[in-house]
Amino acid sequence: MKNGMIQIYSGDGHGKSPAALGRAVQTACSGEYVVIIQFLKGRGLADSEFVKRLEPEIKIFRFEKSSGDFMDLTEERKAEECQNIRNGLNFARKVMNTCECSLLILDEVLGLIDNGIITVEELKALLALKPDEMDIIMTGITLNDEVCMLADEVTRVESMRFKKWD
Repeated sequence: MKNGMIQIYSGDGHGKSPAALGRAVQTACSGEYVVIIQFLKGRGLADSEFVKRLEPEIKIFRFEKSSGDFMDLTEERKAEECQNIRNGLNFARKVMNTCECSLLILDEVLGLIDNGIITVEELKALLALKPDEMDIIMTGITLNDEVCMLADEVTRVESMRFKKWD
């Protein structure tokens, strides 16, 4: 029996979510199931007809109702979305309790800490439910030492700008 890992894809560069999606495709190609829960992504991928064709091997969920940026919402809408986000975290708990996949991707979950929606302790308690054989990938821009300590492996994605030669 393999022992699942907790991985983080973090940094200011583009490509964290696509890298996680690439791992999802690899996992599905080996006959296993993947659940992706997106947070703070606006419309995200859940509404795409293409993504629906990946089911049942890859299932993508988004619990937020707003299609806009969380920081641009009114305080009332933010409160509503925080409850929707907590529903998404509860769904992640259910996925772990039922072992319904071998890879769980919590896309932009680190942004929930940045926005004060959850604490590192709440994330730690969620990850404590991880079955031994399940892999978890978390993505987000900001990373701190406390969050790094929750992972087996951290991948940093950063943008690099080079001066073009004439």
